[in-house]
Amino acid sequence: MSKPNILFLCADQMRGDALHCAGNTCIHTPHLDRLAARGARFPNAFSVDPVCVPARASMITGNYPHRCTGVKANGGTVKPGQVVMPEYFRSHGYRTYAAGKLHFLPYAGPGTPRTTHGYEQVSLAESGRIISRYDPSGRTPGLEDYHDYLNSVGWGGYSRAHGIGNNDIHPAASPLPQEHCVDAYVASRAIDYLNEHQQQHPEEPFLLFASFPKPHAPYDPPLPFASLYDPRSIPAPLEKTDSLPHAPGKFIEQITHGWSKFSPEMHRVAKAYYYALVTFQDLQIGRIITALSELGQLDNTIILYTADHGDMTGDFGFWGKGCFYRGSVNVPLLISAPGITANGTVLDDLAGTHDLFPTLAALAGLPLSHKVDGSDLSARLNGSCRKQIRPYAISYYNSSPQQGYMVANQDIKYIYNECNCIEELYDLKRDPGEQNNLIADPEYQPAYQNLRGILQQWAVDNEDLEILDHDGGLRVSTLDIPGEHTFMASSMGWRHY
Repeated sequence: MSKPNILFLCADQMRGDALHCAGNTCIHTPHLDRLAARGARFPNAFSVDPVCVPARASMITGNYPHRCTGVKANGGTVKPGQVVMPEYFRSHGYRTYAAGKLHFLPYAGPGTPRTTHGYEQVSLAESGRIISRYDPSGRTPGLEDYHDYLNSVGWGGYSRAHGIGNNDIHPAASPLPQEHCVDAYVASRAIDYLNEHQQQHPEEPFLLFASFPKPHAPYDPPLPFASLYDPRSIPAPLEKTDSLPHAPGKFIEQITHGWSKFSPEMHRVAKAYYYALVTFQDLQIGRIITALSELGQLDNTIILYTADHGDMTGDFGFWGKGCFYRGSVNVPLLISAPGITANGTVLDDLAGTHDLFPTLAALAGLPLSHKVDGSDLSARLNGSCRKQIRPYAISYYNSSPQQGYMVANQDIKYIYNECNCIEELYDLKRDPGEQNNLIADPEYQPAYQNLRGILQQWAVDNEDLEILDHDGGLRVSTLDIPGEHTFMASSMGWRHY
């Protein structure tokens, strides 16, 4: 086989630092650690838009979300004419398979063709989102494959039998046996695809996208994983050390439903369950890689592991995503490939979710002929280029009332909260936890002005002009949401789909 296979492993809401190989001694991730040891790890990898749908759109197009979907919020569909990863590889002779959470919009209702963007075979596990939209009774087959699977094994209706919603942070063990939990289902279907491919198309390369819905909330690991981590061993969440206002907190705390009422003990329990979900997912990844090895395909397969965005897991009182602090915007990125002798290399490049498509294409010997926003990381992986791929990272999110931008280099991070024009500046070397806002510190004014100018010029160069006023400066928002007009959308809280 001349072309390498591709195994694209994607987590949902996975912090970049929730890996043992990243120095987190509280968590066990042996299979991902081994993957990092045989390839390269990018500790500064980031999401170009730290919520699910736009981040995933950037992955499959190589472009910023405002360019490939037209929106920066958690919605939108990939525009016609965009070259997408599965269709691209399929056009170059690859068989394409996907298992798990695709989050491609629009969702397909009864009798409507699915949006697959070129995956030939798909097994969907969308955390009940399609079921809840088209048939809350759960009686219509064919909407979500995982739902149908649970019905077939006698656990119909038990995907969230504890009653906790998709974005509720209250921890509770799953009632499902571990072999029927959603990440185990994704791994099993991925292994089925590997075996079917070996039997039916042994001479053709494959692209397999295994997209795990976890560790996204609800934090519901199965037994015995739910008791794997002692909450008392979990470090307390980070707290701010300055007295300046922080725009994300002002609005998120008003809209959500009681994070501030969580006791420190409950924060630790929730994070212990989050870690348990990560370790359970690690086990499932180990199953897939073992199957790949048993089929004799491990040495001819590019393996990439990443996530769409992270999770604040209690830091600064926040949970979930949609802000630009490290817990939310940084993601894991591990890559191993045939002929790449990285062997545990750590690359500090500011690698983004939009870099994955051009990188996989180059590693497969099929470099993109069309222009994309992302960069090819392959030269960094094989050592032929010592220069880092970009001098700064840009990330954004725009869904009222959370609106903002981030620009960061290796040393300094600047955050512009457009919703109320609060600005933040962090020294990442002295303050890696981003706890002390230096926006008013005279010593940092040159860095502040530099990054602010970079953001303004980037907006012009990338035709993202809604952030700019008529004079080309950062726009001053008039958004003002009185507290009495902010309320929880339901008993489950404000939902990020």
